[in-house]
Amino acid sequence: MTSTTETKAETGAGTSPAPQSQKITAEFSRNLNLMHITMMGVGMMIGAGVFLGVGNAIRVAGPGGVILTFALNAVIALFTAMSYAELSSAVPRAGGAYNFARIGFGRGTSFLAGWMEWFASSVAGSLYAVTFALYTVNYLVQLGLFQFSDGQLFWVEKGVAILVACLFIYINFRGASDTGTMGALFTLGQTVTLAFIALVGIWTAVTDPSRLENFRPFLPNGWDKLLITMGFTYVAFEGFEVIAQAGDEAIDPRRNLPKAMIYSILIVVFTYVGVAFAAIVGVKGVGQPAWQWIGSYGGRGFGEAITQLIPSYGSILVTITVIFASTSALNATIYSATRASYALGRDHMLPPFLSRLHPKRRTPYMALMFTGGLVIIVAAFLPTIHVASSASMMFLFLFFLVNLCAIRIRRQMADEMTYGFLMPLFPIPPVVAILVQAALAVWLVHMSPIAWVVGPAWVIGGIGIYHLYAKHKATPTEDEIVVLQEAPIPRKDNYRILLSVANPANAIPLAQNCYRFCQAKGPDTEIEVIHMVPIPPQVPLTDTAEYSRDGEEAIGEAMLYLEHRFPFGSTMRYCRNIARGIVSAAVERKADLLVMGWQGHRGRGFSLGSTVDPILERATCNVAVFKDCRHQKYDTVLVPFAGGPNAPFALETAATLVNRDGGRVVVLHVAAPGKPTQDIEAFHDLVIIGATGDPLFRRRVMGSLPEEFARKCETPLVMVKARHPVKSFIRRWI
Repeated sequence: MTSTTETKAETGAGTSPAPQSQKITAEFSRNLNLMHITMMGVGMMIGAGVFLGVGNAIRVAGPGGVILTFALNAVIALFTAMSYAELSSAVPRAGGAYNFARIGFGRGTSFLAGWMEWFASSVAGSLYAVTFALYTVNYLVQLGLFQFSDGQLFWVEKGVAILVACLFIYINFRGASDTGTMGALFTLGQTVTLAFIALVGIWTAVTDPSRLENFRPFLPNGWDKLLITMGFTYVAFEGFEVIAQAGDEAIDPRRNLPKAMIYSILIVVFTYVGVAFAAIVGVKGVGQPAWQWIGSYGGRGFGEAITQLIPSYGSILVTITVIFASTSALNATIYSATRASYALGRDHMLPPFLSRLHPKRRTPYMALMFTGGLVIIVAAFLPTIHVASSASMMFLFLFFLVNLCAIRIRRQMADEMTYGFLMPLFPIPPVVAILVQAALAVWLVHMSPIAWVVGPAWVIGGIGIYHLYAKHKATPTEDEIVVLQEAPIPRKDNYRILLSVANPANAIPLAQNCYRFCQAKGPDTEIEVIHMVPIPPQVPLTDTAEYSRDGEEAIGEAMLYLEHRFPFGSTMRYCRNIARGIVSAAVERKADLLVMGWQGHRGRGFSLGSTVDPILERATCNVAVFKDCRHQKYDTVLVPFAGGPNAPFALETAATLVNRDGGRVVVLHVAAPGKPTQDIEAFHDLVIIGATGDPLFRRRVMGSLPEEFARKCETPLVMVKARHPVKSFIRRWI
């Protein structure tokens, strides 16, 4: 058998491949408790969302619009946060969306996820640095400490933004403990000051109910403007993304990461709604509707409104709040972006020096250096509103993908995952979030057309880097399907059959039955034989030879029988879940039919076993499962027929397998309950039955007639499942 061999081993950050017993990896220290990571999430959210978002949202959507913008965004963010919480509890390690996409969709998609995550968090960090500079410099000018011309003011603000970014790059360099503690202190300070502002606003409305007239008209520009403001301010709800990055450094991550995500969303939404309410009721006697007056100041509208609400010390209070909020958000985004680029370097998607950890600080200092450079460049050269819109755009793209990952991983890999949290009402939350996020991304063009240039340009650049570099350098992960040996058919030209063999004992009988399908489809039928190598999880991939001998022999047996008759290819792969590996190969090879054997063992919690059940559920092609089919001739083939989507394929399979010389196919209509039936095993050589169309969960709980019959039938049996065009398309992509 001619084949190429590609053997790869998992390696730690910055290490060379080595046997399991000798592999030395550098790890983060676990110093972040529940409060640390919750405050990191809150700190990443409460920043520009309030200080830039309130004024701009009021200007576009009106007084009621800003309240609804934050409230509705919180609901959608909560749905996405549940996807993040579920996935983070199952995959608690640095990388966040990059890890989820690697497991759910493979290398190409995961690289784009990590690439977008790195950029989104870095751009958000630039936004918070700019926000800090805008408010701080403006307050110092108001105090009369400095005087600048308009041209000078612009460069001073940029300079201050760069300096504060450098400060927090250094804080992140010092380590996760210092980063988490510093972030928690700043976040606690901002939360207290914002809560005070919200309470003052509520007290003002209670003592002076006329202030509520500021909410009229509630939505002066119509409901559709909410899509614009929600898209623009969505960046203010992405704090759960930084929590997902803390998997390697959090204490008890499977429990604490989901808790921190949910807690942070709840804290933030009440804070946002409270301070937006305070800003609206705080304005009085300005000679025009309050919402127009606030909106006229744009990004500084919130500060001007709070100065009206608390005339004596409102300005200093806002400035202190901005200092706390923007710096805690800047701290969190630099942390998140650094971990995203570290994960890309760790798996060699980007140059591996990005995964180097400082020997003393245990921080990814090279990833931090490049992240800091990106933060500084964006802060220095991109206008503020376009910075905010570009960050929102990238997070919308990213969250869209994470919600898809939550659906795909739960559907295809739930048996392999150890979840610490499962979202309720699955799959409604991620589906709703996907639809709304797509709409918000489209409508964001009304706020910043440049965002629709910057965002796609970064994605296109990432696609180029992946094909030129990452695709060829990436190392496999434990969740990935790894090709060990392969001699494929270069391209698909005709009907293709994927034959799955497990050991030499069943290879020839399966090949003989596969030959009948090939005869029926014509001499140009293509056959690819696959063997999934059962390597124990604790064994490195460098030691695959010991576990691949049976597969090589089984493929050799099938090849001797089929290779000289039909176009032939073969592959040996490793995946910790055999069913997923086979289904993935069927999709990749564009198989029309999957042929496999079954020993008749049920498996705990399954109808037909942990391999056959998921394949029947998820395969995107026709499936034929053979049980005890060692005969070369079947003179009488029985097809129990009760209608349904698999019945035509069952009849087609019977016609294919029955002996051409005098054989017959008996179609048996299933008897109603209570009526006598014949002992079919006494009169037939082969039984062909369609699998149930019920979902896997229902089959496990309730059972099903076809699977129950298949287990008890002692006659050779074939269970078939026909491809459903719509379901197959959805499974192939989602």
